[in-house]
Order: sequence, then C-alpha cells, then structure tokens
Amino acid sequence: MSVPPKAPANATKRIAIKFGALSHEPLVDADGDVIGRGAGPTLVRRLLRLFPDPILVGPEPRRCRGFVQQPLQFLDGDDTVVINMDVLDSPLVWTVLKEGARRPQVMNFIWQNVSEYPETVRQASLGLSFGLFPTFANSERTATEVRAVLDTWTVPALAEKAVIGWENLGIHLQRVRPHTTTKIPVVLYPAVTLAARKRPDLFLRVVSAVAARTPITLEMRLLEKDLITEKAMRISREKWTWVGPMATREDYWDRLAHTTAFLATSADESYGLQYLEALAAGAIGVFPDLPWARALLPEGYLYFYDTEQQAEEMLFHAVTDPEGCRRETAAAAGDLDAWIRSRHSDDSFERAIASCTAKWFGA
Repeated sequence: MSVPPKAPANATKRIAIKFGALSHEPLVDADGDVIGRGAGPTLVRRLLRLFPDPILVGPEPRRCRGFVQQPLQFLDGDDTVVINMDVLDSPLVWTVLKEGARRPQVMNFIWQNVSEYPETVRQASLGLSFGLFPTFANSERTATEVRAVLDTWTVPALAEKAVIGWENLGIHLQRVRPHTTTKIPVVLYPAVTLAARKRPDLFLRVVSAVAARTPITLEMRLLEKDLITEKAMRISREKWTWVGPMATREDYWDRLAHTTAFLATSADESYGLQYLEALAAGAIGVFPDLPWARALLPEGYLYFYDTEQQAEEMLFHAVTDPEGCRRETAAAAGDLDAWIRSRHSDDSFERAIASCTAKWFGA
C-alpha cells in the first residue's frame, strides 16, 4: 500500500499500544525508533503508523519518532484506549488505569498462538481476559481459538457477551519484487528463531538430505539471541549454508525474490506471514499437513507432507523443477499470486482494526 489507511483524525480518543510486560526494559532506541525486527516490534510499528497522535506504553515519558512514549500510569484512562498485545495482563492494565479513570478502556490484540499458553492457569487467565475485554485477532484461525478458550474457560455470563473481531494480518504487497532465478537453488528457513515450536531439527534433517542429492544454498536469518546459539553456529559450518542476522526490509525483499523454495516445519502458527511473503515473492512452499497450514493456503494446494520422506521428495522436486511446481500449483489451485492478493492484503487488516476500535470505543 502506498499510503496507510489512517484511522479518523477526528477520533475522540487516543490510542496507546502496549507491547510486552510492564517493566523497565527499553522499547525505543536512541533515535526514537521501536527496538527490534521480530514479528512483535514490526506489528507495533504498523499500529503506531495507523493511528493519529499514537502513544507507546513504556518505562518513561519520551518524545519519539512519530509517537510519544508514556508509562501506563500516566495515561488518561477515560480518553485513551490501550491496545494490549500481551493479553494475559489486560486485567492488570485495567486496574492500573482505574486508579485515575472512571471507565478504563482496554482492547486485546491477540497475535500469537493460543497454544503457546498450555498451562491451566494461563488458559483460564486468557479466558478471563477475552471475556472482559473486546478482542481483535490477527486471523480467522486465531479468532476461532479465542472462541474455543471462551467456551472452555470462561463463565457463561462473560463468554456470551464476549466481543471478537478479526482480519488476516496481510502482507505489504507493494514490496514484492519480480522473482529471479539463481544458478544454485536457494532454500529459505522461513523463521527468525530456532524455538522448539518451529521444529528446526526436522527442517535440518530434510534440507540436509536434499543437499546430499543436489546443490542448494540454505539461507537462515535469525534474531540475535538465536544467532549466537551453538545450534546456529553448528549449522553455519556447513559449506552449503549461510546463517546471518535479520536483514533490513529492502534486503529482506531482495533476498526473497531470489529464493527458490522454503520448507515449513512449524507445529503451529497463529497466521503465517513469513510464508505468504515468500510465496508472493515466487518461492515454492512445502508445508506440513496441519490445520494452520491448510487454513493459510487455497484449496487444491499440492505441497503438504505427512512424513519426513514426503517432505524431502517435495523439496527436492521444488529445487530441481521449480517451474514444473508452479505449473502444477496453477493447475490444481489456480493463480496463487492473485489468491494471496485478494485475501491477504495489509490494507484490509488495517482498515478492520481501525474500524473495530472506532466501533467499540469511539477511537
């Protein structure tokens, strides 16, 4: 999108974005920009650009680049809506605001897997938060999980009145660049972390087996905390791998345009932004046959695996005959690029979340 669809400038309430725990950890760097390149900080930046005169909840008052930072206790709870990206502590956020406000206004933004909180205490806490505060989800799948938590853990008096909205997070389609074929096929690790949920060991077993059969280059771009792990260092010693830090947005899209294929191995995803971006850039995606992947892709998509051997054969096919894979995909699932553009635009997401804040709070 060329110009973000800004929320109405005449909104009666300001929007404050809360990301992470209430702590003294810095959220903004010396230049006044949000720290970090992961999914969370990227979403924070999107929301701050969307709303007029936005606030970032942080440890100290500060003027930043395009927004201000304020501690939670300094906010005017009657005239400010707090969009909370850490929904477990929404009741605490409400309590802090209540000290200086008649009617604190808190909105949940759930952008992570509900399955990341398996413990009974956390599931019940999520149920309470979803029941007490309007909740906006980053995908239809996540919204369904929210409803399931409400049905299981929340008393009927709250569950029946729960307010839920959702829209697919979407990708910035204007950043997609024309696909370029490389002499040696490039296989992307489609994540920035080596967390167990991403099943990096499965990924490496499959990709190593393919690398033993045909020349490939594996590219992995990781968060700093994962980049310095023993596992990342061990992977980087292979002659056919490149392991490095996350790129700038320009470099990221440039490298995606040169990517031949990727192998998804995650056990669960709330959405799957990185996979859609790679598909839109022309990469061939091989996915586990799991509900999250089925929900992300069009009916008829071919490359779902049940076993490690199937994953190896599909990835081998993708790197040795990518044009054949594209023809097969088009024949079975239609125009994948057009499908992504019609269902996963960031414009639609930003309009939807702005509309919900206006409808629910007059913001």
